[in-house]
Parts: sequence; structure tokens; C-alpha cells
Amino acid sequence: MRLLIVSASQRSPSQTQRVASYLAENAQQHGFEHIDLLELCQQDLPFWDGEDDHRGAQWPRIDSLVQAADALVLLTPEWGGMASPLLKNFLLMCDKQQTAHKPALLVAVVGGISGAYPISELRMNALKNNKLVAIPDHLIIRNVKQMLQAEIDNRHDQQLRERIHYSLHMLAQYSQALAPIRSAHIGTPYPKQQEYLYGM
Repeated sequence: MRLLIVSASQRSPSQTQRVASYLAENAQQHGFEHIDLLELCQQDLPFWDGEDDHRGAQWPRIDSLVQAADALVLLTPEWGGMASPLLKNFLLMCDKQQTAHKPALLVAVVGGISGAYPISELRMNALKNNKLVAIPDHLIIRNVKQMLQAEIDNRHDQQLRERIHYSLHMLAQYSQALAPIRSAHIGTPYPKQQEYLYGM
């Protein structure tokens, strides 16, 4: 299986990218043989204007990563209670034929104790038309500067690491379970499938 991890912080280096790297280091234990890590702030993507041919010179390479992926991890920092505009822009650019029925693990990264709002925002309005399937489990990395550091070993950090492993395991399970649906969606489409490209 192939995994695409998307880090959507608008600055680099970032805590979001650090968490993304930690997830990448641990994903192979759960059956992902190939892992691609995409840092959106390094890609110089234009804001999407609705025209497919206005996605920028770097988009074909990114598009191929999305197409090849069996599952995605979408990481966003929480800024002002919102998900990153870079992540929402990326999701608007994604071709629904390449994202449809692929599982996604949503991850919010926050310096304090909040973090639920970006997850709610993404679940509510970011996946309708690209037809990604957000798995029921999500991660909120609170107090991120104190977490997932090699020199820090406390109960909360250990619980978070265990939760991450569980979530990656479930993402792999959903990827395997949804594979036949993705195959049928492409190989034997519903007769009027093209009429239902967009969610209601």
C-alpha cells in the first residue's frame, strides 16, 4: 500500500511538518510500503480559480502522488480555530476521480489545548466533492511542542504515540477494505455515475 502524508502549515519549518515526519517514520509498521510526504508551503501552488488548467507547473507531480496513493493523512495547524487555507486549496485542486473512495486520516496540530475545530471544519465541508472518506478516528496533537520529542517521556506523550499507532493501523484497514470499491468505481461504474460527481 502507498500512503500520501500532506502537511499544510503555511510556514517552514513547522510543528505540523515535524508531526508529519513522525507519522511517516511509523507508517511502515502498519503495512504502508511506500510513503510520500508533501509539504504544501514548499509547492508554490496558486489559489484555485475553478479552472483545471490553472493549477500551476508543480501540480502534475502532486497529482501523480494523489493518484498513486491508497490512503492519505491530512495534517493542518489550527489558526484562529480554522483549518489551513493551503489544505483547503489543495483539496479543491484534487481530481475527484483520483481521490474518490480513498480513506483519509485527519490530524489537527495545535500549540495549546484546543484543536477540535479544524477537524470539524474538514469533516463538514472539505470532502463533499472530492469524495475522500474520512475515517472515524482522527488525531489532535495538543501542546505539540511538548509532544513526540525524543527527550520527553511522560504518560500523555506515551498515550499519544499509542493513539497514533492505532490510527495508522485503522487507516491501513480502511485502505484495504475500500480497495474493491475504488476498483469497481473505475472498472464497472454506475451507469449514470458522471451525473453524480458532486455531493448534495
